[in-house]
Amino acid sequence: MASEIRVDKINSLSGVGTVTLSPTGVDIAGITTAATLKATTGIVTTLTATTGIVTSLEATTGDITTLRAPTGIVTSLIANTARATTGIVTTLTATTGIVTSLTTNTLTANSTAKVGSGVTLSPDGDVFVTGVTTSSTVKVGAAVTISESGIEATGVGITVANINGGQIGGRRNIVINGSMQVAQRGTSSSSDGYQTVDRFKFGYGGENEAPVQYQGALTSSDTGPYGEGHRYAYYVQNGNQTGGAGSADYAEFQYKAEAQDIANCGWNYTSSSNFITLSFWVKSSVAQNFYGFVYSADGTTQRYIFETGTLTANQWKKVVVVVPGGTNVQFDNNANEGFIIKWIPFYGTDKTNNSATTGSWANYNGAARCPDYTSTWWTTDNSTFWITGVQLEVGSQATPYEHRNFGEELQLCKRYYQQINQESSGTSIITGFGNGTARLRAVIPLMVEMRVNPTVALDVSGGNPSFYSYAGSPPSYSSLSGVESTKKTITVDINTSTVTAGDPIDWRGSGAFITIAAEL
Repeated sequence: MASEIRVDKINSLSGVGTVTLSPTGVDIAGITTAATLKATTGIVTTLTATTGIVTSLEATTGDITTLRAPTGIVTSLIANTARATTGIVTTLTATTGIVTSLTTNTLTANSTAKVGSGVTLSPDGDVFVTGVTTSSTVKVGAAVTISESGIEATGVGITVANINGGQIGGRRNIVINGSMQVAQRGTSSSSDGYQTVDRFKFGYGGENEAPVQYQGALTSSDTGPYGEGHRYAYYVQNGNQTGGAGSADYAEFQYKAEAQDIANCGWNYTSSSNFITLSFWVKSSVAQNFYGFVYSADGTTQRYIFETGTLTANQWKKVVVVVPGGTNVQFDNNANEGFIIKWIPFYGTDKTNNSATTGSWANYNGAARCPDYTSTWWTTDNSTFWITGVQLEVGSQATPYEHRNFGEELQLCKRYYQQINQESSGTSIITGFGNGTARLRAVIPLMVEMRVNPTVALDVSGGNPSFYSYAGSPPSYSSLSGVESTKKTITVDINTSTVTAGDPIDWRGSGAFITIAAEL
């Protein structure tokens, strides 16, 4: 049987220290411990040292809830919480987790610390904030306030070096009529070349049935470009290519920019660390990947191939192509063709080779313009291919499309093509004079100075010109005698029936019109 000693109080021989036992606990008075106080079970709630140093406090189980040192220094605490009302906590140790030490207001972490889901503190002192919404404002110094409505700066100067690596203001989009608003020639044609949307050209070959090119209207169902403000697109509807995909067959869209417009745009086109960015919306009725390329026409012709990625049938996709400069890229400072963009619905194998790689400059090779093509689009009757929102800008980022008003786009287009025709049957479009006894001459100032001396033609497919004479009976049209042109004026001579030299005569009331072209 075990022995027991039961006492209510233990007094020291000196009478200084006492240990009093009671039903509610143990009261220790006048005793100083120099080393360790351990509780093998339960909770040590409070340890107070009025003088001296508590060197170690350990709880093998349970929690130490409070450590108070009114004076002196707590040197080490291994526990869940620590609180020093006075003095210094020199070391806070967590045997597992992130915090390794706390020394004189410095927190050291060996790995990252997360605050919520959006803030990360790294060991090297960086703070990363992502996906965090502030409900008010952020102050930067005394003058700058950042809020959800923008940045407000009071009484300070703001220095902006560039936007997207380029100029801060002015026109950004080098492409003219990229929103496909202007179509001076008409809205549909089964011919190739420049036929509908100004500045954009369609070419094809090897066809069994001619594709048809259109200026097409967009509606709110055209998700993507319509929301960006585009109301028109340039598109082609394929014919029925019953012969399949021949090696010489092809269909391509292209846009040509003058060399001087690239040479003077601010792109350092021979530096691989300087960029120009092409962006556009594209849609196809056939789900497949399509290629395109840009090339420089001066010097040793270079080409840079891009791809759209696989398109979902009948869904618009925004494509961004960031083009670096290239060592052999060259643009002369003149009005000739310089930077050409091509979009390819289909190329036969005469124009493709898998040696052609995307995403890098190389010498242009007409037999390897892009990798080999799937023939699905070309062999699908009435397949369609659409583009709009074409933008070319200096820098490595695609900024929102730069919209220009219709009048401005029209004037820019007229540098390359103008058309003189009547608005109604009763209006005059030219006033000329009798030039001899059977010829009419008219000198016409052009609305916009053209790129080069233009090619002038008289289109009588819709009817012959008719005339009004101020001095007698009007003459009748016979044929076009000849034209002369400069970049600013054209002179047209028309063979007619009898006229009187010097008599004024108006050209009016017919379907005939004059075309004036200086396209690239």
